[in-house]
Amino acid sequence: MKTPRNLLAAACLLAVAMPAAHADTDAAASSPLQVEWNARLRHEQVDNDAYARDARADTLRLRLGLRANFGAGWSGFVEGSGVASAGDRYNSGANGHTQYPTIADPEGAELSQAWLGWQGATFGASAGRQRLLFDNQRWIGDSGWRQHYQTFDALALQWQPATDWTLRYAWLDRVHRVAGRKALSPLARERRLDTHLFNAAYQRERQQWTGYAYLHEDRDVASASTATWGVRWTGKPAGSGFGWQLEAARQTDYANNPQRFSHNYWLVEPSWTQFGLTGKLGWEYLGGNGRTALQTPLATLHAFNGWDDQFLATPAGGLQDRYAALNGAMGRSGIAARLAWTVAWHDYRAVRGGRYGSEWDASLGYPFLPGLNGLVKLARYRADGYGRDETKLWLQLEWSGKQAL
Repeated sequence: MKTPRNLLAAACLLAVAMPAAHADTDAAASSPLQVEWNARLRHEQVDNDAYARDARADTLRLRLGLRANFGAGWSGFVEGSGVASAGDRYNSGANGHTQYPTIADPEGAELSQAWLGWQGATFGASAGRQRLLFDNQRWIGDSGWRQHYQTFDALALQWQPATDWTLRYAWLDRVHRVAGRKALSPLARERRLDTHLFNAAYQRERQQWTGYAYLHEDRDVASASTATWGVRWTGKPAGSGFGWQLEAARQTDYANNPQRFSHNYWLVEPSWTQFGLTGKLGWEYLGGNGRTALQTPLATLHAFNGWDDQFLATPAGGLQDRYAALNGAMGRSGIAARLAWTVAWHDYRAVRGGRYGSEWDASLGYPFLPGLNGLVKLARYRADGYGRDETKLWLQLEWSGKQAL
């Protein structure tokens, strides 16, 4: 696979510009007014056996935000973002090029965030268009892998009644999706919601227990309204040793949903860290009955069930994802110690039915300078009853920082 010349040229310019523009992060954080930026240059290729042509997208995402600290706990943030493309040999969801596989990074500009907040010693609140990240983002997240990220028109509250307790509540009025404002389908642009999120977490040393209730009403698509109740228990090793993620939930129809269903969810993920390497095994179960299945429409979906994104929506037969992953650094000193790699394998099966397929994922990342990171990433899906064989490749350079004004 060839890397386009314009991508290489832009990457070189970005790398050269970075040292001169590097910001003092500590000074920016304490300043009453600061500018924040993120630039992400990405080449993505998709080879799908269902299409005669491969998709190729060379996109540049720019975000620019202004954060104000007014004093007495008050702050505000306004951020705009835009995505430009060097070509149109892909289906962005907005350009109508359905002869190519989908790469969901359409061109366009938007107001991505605009909120006002207050933070006291134990209580905080924010209102407006904002990013929301809950736990591991399995249910609520910003879909940060795509060039346009997911934000919410929301009221968010957080209270810490004690040092080891955190209680969160958010009311969502609207979700702005990663397909952007120019998506051909209006439902892919945004959804009107009346959603209530409750989350309570207790932290003790390296363990955390969380309980949640996510009452999600979709006012545009009634069949997407669900109530999800769950618990989560995680543990992190002290440098090395045993870690885990355990989670169980129940999802039912809710509010205006005309269907009647009840589906189970669970996650079992033990891990072991030793000599700078972390290995994990996992089994994620998303229930389905052949007609409906458990869904997570507000999640950061790319982080789950493989990087090829075959299962952004759970098939009606449900999904069982059994996986193994290993990650670490190339060495213990010098450049090798900064090269971070990951390899993962997934086996996908239905809850009701047979196999879906399998997938290999791999990535290699390198921090060139503070705030400037490079990434090579690969996903290879092999169909066995669901979808078609597909290979995806990403080459990415990302620069982010802050500067006091």
